[in-house]
Formats: sequence, structure tokens, C-alpha cells
Amino acid sequence: MVHNGGCHCGKVRWEAQAPQSVTAWSCNCSECSMRGNTHFIIPSTCFKLLRESEQFLSTYTFGTHTSKHTFCKVCGITSFYVPRSNPDGVAVTVKCVDPGTLNHFEIKYFDGRNWDRSYEKSSIASLSKLETENPIANDSN
Repeated sequence: MVHNGGCHCGKVRWEAQAPQSVTAWSCNCSECSMRGNTHFIIPSTCFKLLRESEQFLSTYTFGTHTSKHTFCKVCGITSFYVPRSNPDGVAVTVKCVDPGTLNHFEIKYFDGRNWDRSYEKSSIASLSKLETENPIANDSN
């Protein structure tokens, strides 16, 4: 399934290939909790920026500098980013997906304040792998 989405002002637009039903993550790290972000993770090969979106993006990074928090330079919305847990993937903000294609999402919680321990206990790293690489990546289908 191809999901379309983007930021509030429409300058950043993208398409993401993912099932109609996904596992979304709510994180309590300092960044995600302040933004109220809930996202699902896909392999980077399943994500494509559209039109001239790149020119409207800015990136914020901190700590380990592994995550790349992208946001629209015009409206400030983070509709996607590269998460620390999945540097080979893209975290798509659930509320930034256009209505009509995302039928269901189950929310799991990631304890970003205790990142290392939560990362080891979760299967979050597997979510940026293609289905052929990891058959359990899309359990919520």
C-alpha cells in the first residue's frame, strides 16, 4: 500500500510504502515527548520525497547525532525523520499520513528516557528491514 502525506503547509510531500495496518511507536524521549510524536517505521527504500520537498527541509540532531529530525522550514512540522533506533529506516508520523489509506495502527511504547534498555528489549530495530529480510517486521498485517 502506498501512503501519501506531508507537512501542514504542503511544501513537504512524500509517499511511503507500508501495510494498511501498522505498529506505531510512542516514545517518551525528550524530542518525541515534546512533539507528541507517534510514528511507524519503514525501510528507507520504501520512502520517497516528492516534488521539490528537499529544499523545504531542515534537520535537527543531538546526542549521538544518529537520529535526523527533519522538519519543514515553512510550517515547522516533522512529518518524518530518521530515528536513532533505525538509522537505515524512516519514521513516519502517523498524523501526517493523508486520510484514506491507513486503516489501523496499534501503539507500542518505547522508553526513550532509558533508550539503551528499551532498544535491547524491543524488536524496533527489525522494522526498517525489508519483509524478505525479516518476516516478523509486519506482524500487525
